[in-house]
Amino acid sequence: MSATRTTSIDGPFAMHRGGVLDSPTIAYETWGTLGGDGENAVLLFTGLSPSAHAASSAEDPAAGWWEEMIGSGLPIDTDRYFVICINSLGSCFGSTGPASIDPATGARYRTDFPVLTLEDVAEGGYAVVKALGLTKLHTVIGCSMGGMSALGFCVRHPELSEGFISISAATRALPFSIAVRSLQREMIRRDPQWQGGDYDPADPPIGGQRLARKLGMITYRSAEEWEHRFGRERISVESRSGDMFSGDFAIESYLEAQANRFIGQFDANCYLYLSRASDLFDFAEHGGSLESGFGMLNLSRALVIGVRTDFLFPIHQQQELADGLSRVVPETEFVRLDCIKGHDSFLVEMDAFRPVISRFFQR
Repeated sequence: MSATRTTSIDGPFAMHRGGVLDSPTIAYETWGTLGGDGENAVLLFTGLSPSAHAASSAEDPAAGWWEEMIGSGLPIDTDRYFVICINSLGSCFGSTGPASIDPATGARYRTDFPVLTLEDVAEGGYAVVKALGLTKLHTVIGCSMGGMSALGFCVRHPELSEGFISISAATRALPFSIAVRSLQREMIRRDPQWQGGDYDPADPPIGGQRLARKLGMITYRSAEEWEHRFGRERISVESRSGDMFSGDFAIESYLEAQANRFIGQFDANCYLYLSRASDLFDFAEHGGSLESGFGMLNLSRALVIGVRTDFLFPIHQQQELADGLSRVVPETEFVRLDCIKGHDSFLVEMDAFRPVISRFFQR
């Protein structure tokens, strides 16, 4: 059972950095009841790997990736708000992406898919808004990569939303983050099974994906958390792999488990495209400078949430975003959370995030 719906963009869809898709599809899910023309609508953009299934519903009772945030009586209260979660263009959970069939050839796009940007992801969200007949939005929210997609949405469609929430995102990626993602992409492309992107979907570049996921997990969490959680704890002799150079420590076992959970769930080419899109985004390209980009917004309220231990999108980037917004948005709040679980805190430290987001929607 699935609650995922799709909308097709009729005709050619021009990509931000060139290239065209023929009538691409955008997948999304909704919760709650729409009021009027969208005055109670909340549009949610995801990070790199989640689907549109942010919360459970009667149609799909499986727990979503933001289960404790969206629902009746929760911070984004579906008794009051109509919530729409977008599966990114370029992903592999219902939206058109490199793993989809190119109608012009009858074969998968693979690396013939045009260069993907987060502006394209934002336009996919706009297509859903139009398909639902909405002429306004209460708030646009984005987490991680989704925060940049949401910022791109608000600068390209400033007439739509009154509110904006950015969670562990930024105006652009830092060199450190670009370097990490570049190495992750190389890990996948160096896997012989990648075959220039022409791999058999039943036999993907698992080795490269496993390594990329392990490196990703190192950046998603924090050394402080792992010191508390694992220390130098060893695993049992029976559980060791037999490799004399690895497998002694609990942290190694944790990374292995995370990698094994990820492979097979996410298409390798889709990962490459979305990863690069995260690097390409630069809010300063809208108007020629960050100041000009912020000046193009038309928001009434904004909330920026950052985490002290996040070194993928560090706290000074959250401050930069909040400072820029505060110059043009009448009501801007910056919240610095003292969570120890790094960039992933918005997914796992709900006790810290719930009160902040609840306060935004209760005002």
